[in-house]
Order: sequence, then C-alpha cells, then structure tokens
Amino acid sequence: MTVRTIALPTYEVTVAPGALERVGALDSVGRAHRCVVITDDNVGPLYADRIHGAIGAARTTVLTIPAGEAHKTRDTWARLTDELLASGLGRDSLIVALGGGVVGDVGGFVAATYMRGVPYIQVPTTLLAMVDASIGGKTGVDTPAGKNLVGAFHQPLAVIVDPSVLATLPRAHLRAGFAEVIKHGVIADEVYLDRAISAASDLGSLDPVSDTMVELVSRSIEIKADVVRRDEHEGGVRKVLNFGHTIGHAVELLSDYSMLHGDAIAIGMSYESELAERCGVATAGTAERIQRAVMAAGFERRRPTSMAPEQIVAATHGDKKVRAGRVEYALPSRVGAMAGASSGWSIAVDDELVQSVLN
Repeated sequence: MTVRTIALPTYEVTVAPGALERVGALDSVGRAHRCVVITDDNVGPLYADRIHGAIGAARTTVLTIPAGEAHKTRDTWARLTDELLASGLGRDSLIVALGGGVVGDVGGFVAATYMRGVPYIQVPTTLLAMVDASIGGKTGVDTPAGKNLVGAFHQPLAVIVDPSVLATLPRAHLRAGFAEVIKHGVIADEVYLDRAISAASDLGSLDPVSDTMVELVSRSIEIKADVVRRDEHEGGVRKVLNFGHTIGHAVELLSDYSMLHGDAIAIGMSYESELAERCGVATAGTAERIQRAVMAAGFERRRPTSMAPEQIVAATHGDKKVRAGRVEYALPSRVGAMAGASSGWSIAVDDELVQSVLN
C-alpha cells in the first residue's frame, strides 16, 4: 500500500488507501474529551460509522447536514453550533469534517468560531476536497452576495485522505475535481498537467486505490501546500490559487449553485487564460493550451448562453478580490507559471476587457 505524507507548517496530510481507520490513532483524537463528526446525508450513510468506530462510539457524536452547496450557509452554521452547545461540548472537544468541500468549509468554520476556536481534522471524501478545499485552512459559508464571503482562516490539526472512498463518488463529481487538479498543473507544473489530462480523459479505467491515483492526488496537494507554506493568509503568492475562480465563482453564483464547482472553475480558467493573453501578461498560445486541457477532461469551456457577459461581470464585483472598485485576477504567464509577481500576484483588469472576452 502506497502511503504519502505531505508536511505543512503545523500539520501533515496523509494520503493512503484505507486511511479512514487511521483517524482514531491520531494523537489529537486521543487527547480530545469528546469528538463530533460533521458530515452530510450523502457521505454519512457510507462512511460515518467507520469514523465513529475508529474513534470510539462512547465519546463520538455525528451531526448531519443536507448535501449540496445550497446548504453552505450561515443558517447551517448556526444550527450546528446550537447543537454543539446543547450537547454541552467544551473547548476540549474536537471536530472531524467528513465530506466534500461544503462539509469541510462549514465544519471548519464551526471549529473556527465555536468557543472562539476548537481543533478539527479534515477527512475529505471528494477529489476536489482532497486536492483543494481541505488544504490551507480556509473555512466559511456562502451568502446571497457570493461564495465564501463569511469565514475565517483556521488550520486543521491533520488531513486524512483515503482515495478508496472515491469509488462511491458519482462520475460527474469525480470529473469536477479534476478542474482543481488542472489548475495546479497550470500554475506550477506543466508535466503534471499532462498527467492530469491523461487521467481525466480515461476516468472509466482509473482505479481509486492505484498508485497512479495516490501519486496524482499527492502531487496536487504538494503544489497547493507549497503555496500555502509561503503565504498562509493570502496576502501574496497564495493568490495564484485563485486562477479561474473570479469568473468561475460568478458563473457558479449565477447558476444558483446548480453547477458543480469544478465545472464553473473550468469555464473560469478558459476565459481567464484568454484574459491573460489580452492583457499582455501571457505568452501566445497559453489560452489555447489551457482550453485544450479543459476540453480533454470533459469540461465546457464557454459560459452558459443563459448568462449574459454583463451579468457575469457584475457578479465578479461581489468577489473578495475587489480592490478600490476594480476586480483583480490571478493570471498565468504560461502553462506552469503565474504572472503578477511585481503586483502582489494579482492583476486588476477593467470590466470592459473582461466583458469583451466573455463575448
């Protein structure tokens, strides 16, 4: 069995088939007086019992939320915190976020704010959460104005990644995770991008517990971890991880979160790579290469026709990356490298140019 460990400044990420059973052996779990598993109604029936058993039923409570981005809200956060208070959990408790990106973000935000902060562990169960959402300590909820506008940085004590759980992940959600994998290749590793495209284009034969999958997931985590090590609170180079997310989040919002996050980010990467060339920060051919990667992985590269360019541009102004009324973008200089080092790793772009690209 292949086991990979990726170290961040204050915790480790463990990637291994069968790793769910490792949760109970973590020192932080052993020290906790009580543990709370936060999961959703898709993942809970599949894996909550395994975590429950690994930690010990006598001191473990399972709280379940409805699945889906539509439930990543302040109301869900309030209900969970009220349930923790009603159960009498103190600051010596520990939260285990078991699920995809929504559960990880909400569970992490509960941990960040409950009694001014309690420890938590991320146990991601989707590819997207494994390679992106569970790494780096970003927690939060969505609002009607946009994604992740209320939240906090709160680093987990550990991240446990068990690729075997991907066997039960719907194919559309597995493919959606490859959007973040492609993004990591674009920002840091051209060779890795080619490997990701090859894997995404042949999902039917991809074994979740194979060495190929373990290495694919591990390398993606390494890329993100390397960025997070240098900039934990997104004051500089961590902004490069936002490639595709400014337009992508706008598209996701306008879909009323009916579109999967990865599908929206793929569209965002396609347009933002064109924007990079139009701004003169990317070498010729960069956009074409990125768009070929997006399409090879089975994603659409163009906005839904129901979303007008001016609507998307307006939605980008609800994003956290607006400064002095102008929207800033993380843009590539080529495949494998990002532009903007001299401007804090983000580039302000006029709305008129963005709308022109969207047209």
